[in-house]
Amino acid sequence: MTTIATVTGSTTPEKLGKTLMHEHLVIGYPGWESHTTAPGPKRAEMLAKCIARIEELKSNGFRTLLDPCPNDLGRDVALAQEVAARTGFQIIAATGLYKQEEGGAAYWHFRNSFGDVTDAIAELFIKEIEDGVGETGVRAGIIKLATGRGKMTDYERQVFSAAAKASVATGAPITTHTDGGTVGELQQQLLTSLGVPAHRIVIGHSCGTSDHAYHLQIARGGSYLGFDRFGIEMIRPDAERVKALVALLRAGAGDRVVVSHDSVWCWRGMPFADPKILEAAEQIWNPLHFTRRIAPQLKAEGVTDAQLAALLEDNPRRFFAGEKLAALA
Repeated sequence: MTTIATVTGSTTPEKLGKTLMHEHLVIGYPGWESHTTAPGPKRAEMLAKCIARIEELKSNGFRTLLDPCPNDLGRDVALAQEVAARTGFQIIAATGLYKQEEGGAAYWHFRNSFGDVTDAIAELFIKEIEDGVGETGVRAGIIKLATGRGKMTDYERQVFSAAAKASVATGAPITTHTDGGTVGELQQQLLTSLGVPAHRIVIGHSCGTSDHAYHLQIARGGSYLGFDRFGIEMIRPDAERVKALVALLRAGAGDRVVVSHDSVWCWRGMPFADPKILEAAEQIWNPLHFTRRIAPQLKAEGVTDAQLAALLEDNPRRFFAGEKLAALA
């Protein structure tokens, strides 16, 4: 039986239930610690906010959440572990590295001056998957990767190559970040060429574009598409995401789409100059937005309850179970 590492132990695909595939308890962009006059919320405050969010999710039938925060973006597996332990909720953590532009590339760039770091990064990912993150004992259940808009840098290619080695060695699946609905097809091609089964990959933020041909190319390649930024209106209107998702469902690709919001519940430092910006955004950009506002819009377009259940339950289960996807016409 397939087992999935969570921050409090392990679970099985059958026990996942309703699952959000891309939400963040906490994010801290590299350099946040330099902003000493704005350290952000204290741990007790973060813990209280995260528990409140989880309890709200539980009351709406959710049982599991994937927090794909990579190592260099403020990841806090101990916080996730405490939240999960207090709520009885299943949280899956990630190992991985973020895109060059906004991640911790400087450290690995320096290491690269002494020789290629691909193997060292692969060893890091494998260690966190098999043994746990640092001394926490919390094992990662997935690998998180990222590219910037329109291209994959040499550094990002190194990280993808390392992740493929780790995935093949451990069987861990992969989820990605893309910008503006670009480079997803290259991510898929590179990872599969290095031995990662296509159905073990989620091409994240695919809803960053309404390009149906782009979506179908990834879907026909056998990977999952993350429609996982519902509620981020400043990047792309939800109306366009809904239209693109309906088109995919009508094309028969409803078995390979997962949904979420990429919501961030706590921020390290003060990345927003005006806190009111975040307060306003959170009225929509929260982990129940899909259930409360998007699902009714989809149903108005003829999407069935069974199709909605596939997005939130069946597809996450089959993805983590490693079930192959049927060929798509």
